[in-house]
Amino acid sequence: MLSNIGVPGLILILVLALIIFGPKKLPEIGRAFGQTLREFKSSTRELTQDVFDEKDEKKNNSVK
Repeated sequence: MLSNIGVPGLILILVLALIIFGPKKLPEIGRAFGQTLREFKSSTRELTQDVFDEKDEKKNNSVK
C-alpha cells in the first residue's frame, strides 16, 4: 500500500505534517517515531529468534 504513494504524495504528507505540527514539534515527532520503530524491530527480532530457538531445541530433542 505504501509503495503506491510516490514522491508527490510524500511531499504532500510532509507539507501537511509541517502545517499541522509546526517546525518546532516536527523533529521531536520524528525522533519519537524513530525510537518506536527501533524498539518494534528489536522486539520482532527477539521474538523470531525465540521461535527459531524453540524450533531447533525441539528438533534436537526429537533426534535423541
